[in-house]
Formats: sequence, structure tokens, C-alpha cells
Amino acid sequence: MTTQDLQTDWLKCFVAVVDAGSLSGAAPQLHRSQSAISMQLKKLEAALGCRLLMRGPRQHELTPQGQLLLGYARRMLDLHAETLAAFHGEELSGRIRLGVPDDYAARYLTPVLKRFAPQHGAVEIELNCEQSTVLIPRVEAGDLDLALVSRDQPRHGTLLFHEPLVWVGAPQFQLWRRDPLPIAVYESASLAKRNAIKSLALQGRRYRVVYNSSSLAGQIAAVESGLAVAVLTQCSAPTHLQILGSEQGLGPLEPMEVAVYRSRASQDSKAVDGLYELLIRTLRLAAPAVGASDTVPVGQCL
Repeated sequence: MTTQDLQTDWLKCFVAVVDAGSLSGAAPQLHRSQSAISMQLKKLEAALGCRLLMRGPRQHELTPQGQLLLGYARRMLDLHAETLAAFHGEELSGRIRLGVPDDYAARYLTPVLKRFAPQHGAVEIELNCEQSTVLIPRVEAGDLDLALVSRDQPRHGTLLFHEPLVWVGAPQFQLWRRDPLPIAVYESASLAKRNAIKSLALQGRRYRVVYNSSSLAGQIAAVESGLAVAVLTQCSAPTHLQILGSEQGLGPLEPMEVAVYRSRASQDSKAVDGLYELLIRTLRLAAPAVGASDTVPVGQCL
């Protein structure tokens, strides 16, 4: 059997269609007609000898083979871009005002900055750690250039992936047995708080807010000390705390939409361009993977 090399243009078209959800959505990004993109996808499928995309009711869907290819394609395109930048990229300089909540900083932002900073030593990064409800208005006001946020509206940034929310408690205290349930929450505008209250309301479960704090460390301390149970992003939940669920009488929680949000005022900054694109490439790869046996709607968190 003769195998064909995978051309970069084919992979670019494939990833663009996945991200946009359709040929029509990908066409403006690639500056190509829908028919030209369709032809590139057919060549890619012919080279691999399998179907990668299926047309769904409203959008294209990934086959199991398409799901498998997506991770490889993103990595290949990422390495291709880094190689070109190493030989032909211009030296970036300037300042980037970057925002991130505490719970996303270590798990998601640190690996990106470890890649960006050594390559662009002339770029100064000013990091602000605050809750998404504070970061989003600061980006809109131009006070921040970029922020990694839990978004509450589709217009607030480019979606990267969905981050699960989990109930956590200290196993030695078993506070989930109490009625009303003592809970620790973030500030009133927090999406995590709204999600927690909604889940308890749907269950008809009584609760009592015993601790308020915008600090992740404060939330964890309240749980560790036996004061309350709390809702945390899965990436920030310490391993020594117990993940709670239906067995403890606690219902499901809606995941957070994690997005990178860019200010209009930063559109002319090449330094911000570089970090923005790296965040998208890297964190879409870091997203919790969907089972390869499933057919996955394109545009869903991948």
C-alpha cells in the first residue's frame, strides 16, 4: 500500500472546519471558497483512507478517525508555525497585560508562558490574577490585553474547552450529611456560585452559605477545616479532598466555558497576536479529550 504525505494545507482546512463547525464558517478564515476547502478535505481523507467528517443536521461532525487525527493535526500545525517563526519570525517586543483566575493559572497558563517567554525575551508580561467576573470588564475597558476566563456569554472571547465543575468535601467531616448543607461560595456574580445554587435548587436541597471568598485558597481552606463543602473547577481541586456526587446526595454541575478574551485596543500589537495564537493552539490541545469511540459535534470542546 502506497501512503501519501499529509500536506499542511489539508490539515489547515481540516482544523479550520472543526473549529468553525462548517465549511461556510471556515471559508473566511482560510480565504478560500467552500468548494476549494471541500476538495482539500477529500484529498486528506483519500490519503488516510478513511472518513474524517460527517455532515450532521446543522454542522459537520467528527468520525472516530477524525477525532484521532485532530490532536495530531493541531500538533503538526503548531510545530510548523514554531519552525517558521524560528527562522523567519520577527522579534516581538512590548508589554502584554494578561489576566487569569487562580484556578486556571497553574494548570493551563503556566505551560503556555513557559513556551512563550524563552522565545520572546523582549516581551514584558504583566500578570493579573482575579476572578473572571473582574477580568472580563477589564478586557472590555482595555485595561487588560488578554484574559483566560470562564465566560458567561458567547461574545466574551474564543472558546477553548469546557472545564468540569465538581463538588468537593473533606472526607473526615462528611459535611454532605448535614441539613441544611453548609457551602462555601465565591462572590455573588460568580458563575460557579450560580451553578451550585441552581443544582441545589433543582434537587430541592436546603443549604446555608457559611463562607464567602473570591480566593481559591480561601475556598479550599474552608473545605479543609470542615467548615463547608464547595464547588471548584476540576483542575483546581486538591487530590486530598473528596469529589462528591450523587452518592453524597449532590447533583450534577454544568461545566465552565473557558475562553481567551482579547481587548479591541490590543488588535495592533504583534506581541499580543503571538501570545493569543499560542494560547488558542496550546489550550485547545490541553482540553479534556472526548472518547475516541464517540462521534463528536464539530465546534464542541475537543
